[in-house]
Amino acid sequence: MTNPNNPKIAVIIGSTRDTRFADKPTEWFMKRAAQRTDLNFEVLDLRDFPLPLFNEVASNAWAPTQNEVGQRWQQRLAEFDGYVIITAEYNHGPTAALKNALDYAYPEWNKKPVAFVGYGSVGAARAIEHLRGIAVELQMAPLRTAVHIQGGDFFAAWQQGKNLDELTYLEPSVTALFEELAWWTTALKTARETTNPPQEIQVSSSGE
Repeated sequence: MTNPNNPKIAVIIGSTRDTRFADKPTEWFMKRAAQRTDLNFEVLDLRDFPLPLFNEVASNAWAPTQNEVGQRWQQRLAEFDGYVIITAEYNHGPTAALKNALDYAYPEWNKKPVAFVGYGSVGAARAIEHLRGIAVELQMAPLRTAVHIQGGDFFAAWQQGKNLDELTYLEPSVTALFEELAWWTTALKTARETTNPPQEIQVSSSGE
């Protein structure tokens, strides 16, 4: 049973395609997350938030979002103390749906950790590297350790139904991810609740 006082972690499914593979690694990850007694995990599926392409006046760091789905997305994100993103890689980058969802929020992401579980021919390594840079601009703390489901094992799981539980070599990485996530979540939650954040230089990186 989860402790209601534990920090809350959102596990974000970063693909919305009808034929996505993302559900399989999400299920695999959540099975392991359920064994943790120090963090509470909940899946957020981008399919449940049909965000239009970002067309607001500005980031919600500068102006309130008008779109109702965008507001609902921001409200849900604000409930969490950290995030794990399950990500594919499209043409050396993250999915358009995921990038759009990241752009729809700003203060909700701030001062929180984010970890990545990637899948694809190279385990979404290039997409995750891209996402780490985006996370820094959103004032998040991207974790060093990621999980990469890649190569022949990815294709076997995707095309032939191989069970991800058979990939036992991934267990050290997922364990390290959990340990880092727990530390950073606790540290940043404590800092958010007990200290004032540093004053920000008022510069927009999005060209508004």
